[in-house]
Formats: sequence, structure tokens, C-alpha cells
Amino acid sequence: MRIIDSIPHHSMTISIFQMNDKYQVRFEAGPMEQLFKFSVTEVKGVDNLKKLINEDFIEKTRLRFNDMFMQMKDLPL
Repeated sequence: MRIIDSIPHHSMTISIFQMNDKYQVRFEAGPMEQLFKFSVTEVKGVDNLKKLINEDFIEKTRLRFNDMFMQMKDLPL
């Protein structure tokens, strides 16, 4: 797996990897991460993939991070 690009964002690290016939888009925020996999043949290039990862997609991912954080915070550590 190798990193091929990134998407700038003020509160998350968004990295794009390529491995075999998949692009993997990894979102990282603090101790949490989310990974989305896309078929190279369906997306048809990194530029098209970056268009799919639009503000709406990023916002939904950020909200999911908030839910993940609250779930982690509720653990009886």
C-alpha cells in the first residue's frame, strides 16, 4: 500500500492510498480513524475520487467521528 495523495482539511488528516485494485481513503482525527475503499475501475482515477470526497462526505465523516468519540468517552476506563 502506498500513499498517492491527500486532501487538505483543518481538523482531520485525509490520505489516499492505492493497493492492488482499490483506492483507500483514510480519515484520521485524534485516536480514531475511518477507512473507505473504492474500486479503481469504478472511480476511474484519483481526480474523480477527490471529487467524490466532497464537503458533504467530509462533514458526514466528521459527525461520525463525534459519535465515535462520545462512545469511546463513555467507556468505563
